[in-house]
Parts: sequence; C-alpha cells; structure tokens
Amino acid sequence: MTTFYCLQIVADSVDSEPPEGRAAVARPALRPRGARARSRPCLDAGSFDPVTNGHVDVIRQAARLADRLVIAVGIHPGKAPLFPFEERLAMLADVCAPIVKAAGCEMTTVTFEDLVVALARREGASILIRGLRDGTDFDYEMQMAGMNGAMAPEIQTVFLPASPSVRPITATLVRQIAGMGGDLSAFVPASVAARLTAKFTKPVAR
Repeated sequence: MTTFYCLQIVADSVDSEPPEGRAAVARPALRPRGARARSRPCLDAGSFDPVTNGHVDVIRQAARLADRLVIAVGIHPGKAPLFPFEERLAMLADVCAPIVKAAGCEMTTVTFEDLVVALARREGASILIRGLRDGTDFDYEMQMAGMNGAMAPEIQTVFLPASPSVRPITATLVRQIAGMGGDLSAFVPASVAARLTAKFTKPVAR
C-alpha cells in the first residue's frame, strides 16, 4: 500500500533531453480520443457517532479527489453506540450527500463489520481516505496504513489534514457536551445537533 500525505501530483511526461539552453518542461500526457478518464473510487470508513463538522470537512475534501465516494459506518458488536447505524446512515445522507453531489462525485453509504481492506475490495475502492487532526492521529494512522498495506498492497491510503477550525472536534467530546446540555452549534451540523438534543432531553415527569 502506498501512503500519500495529502495529494500526489505527477507530471505525466517531461522532456528528458531538452535543447541546449532550455529547461525541461512538464507536459501532461494526452488521452486518446474516446478514452475514459481513470476512475478514482475512494472509501471513507468510521463510526460517525455522531457525524461532526470534522467528518464533513474530510468528506468535502475527499469528494474533490474522488469520482465515487463510499462512506462506511462501522458496526462493532462489542460497542454500544449512541446512535444505531440506521440513524448514522441517515445523518450522512442528510448532511453529506448534497456536498458530495455539488463536487460532481457519486456517494454511497454502507455498513461493515469486518476489515476495512476487505470492504474496500468489495466496493472496488482503490483509495482509503483518512483524516488527520494532529500528531497523535498521524502516529496511529501510519500504523494502520502499514498494516493495511501488508494485507492489501493494491489499496492506497490518502491522508487529508483537517481544516484548522475543526481540528479540536471529536465525536467523543461532542457526545459529552451534548450530555451536559452544552451548545453544539460549532461542532456539528444543525440537523445533527437536533438529533443529539432529542437524544439527551429527559422526558417531563407527569
């Protein structure tokens, strides 16, 4: 597996021996008439419990790189999520589908319970998208990229740095703030905030 830290740009052709006195010039290779552009199916997998502005930021960036983006919600039998996977899929469809569509990218949402690389193969995704907030994320994701690369060398990992405004956001902190009745407007989309408020609102005793 090859790991890219942001975006790899490759000159398709370069003058190997330019005329004397002239610098080499990178020229894009011309695609034959009628040939189709190479597909770039990407996979973004996570728990999305709930969908945060940080998730949305990474998905927005990924949609600019991919022509098909698969967003996968992980289901872990040993964990008790705040939202069932059906609600997490609904949040992604509500918040992210318009953003991905505006980028000219196709979006699919799925669930999975096995290895990410196994899911990528099933979905035909050749690129794994991973967002990075800080150095801690980088260290962990480098380990994961190495392990995934050993299992599936044909699948590449692309790291996308989070925008500065969303780097502090984690789903864990968002759940804690919601549970204590805090203002969520800076951390999650409005529709997600409404779901969180409803989740933590105690019924009025009669």
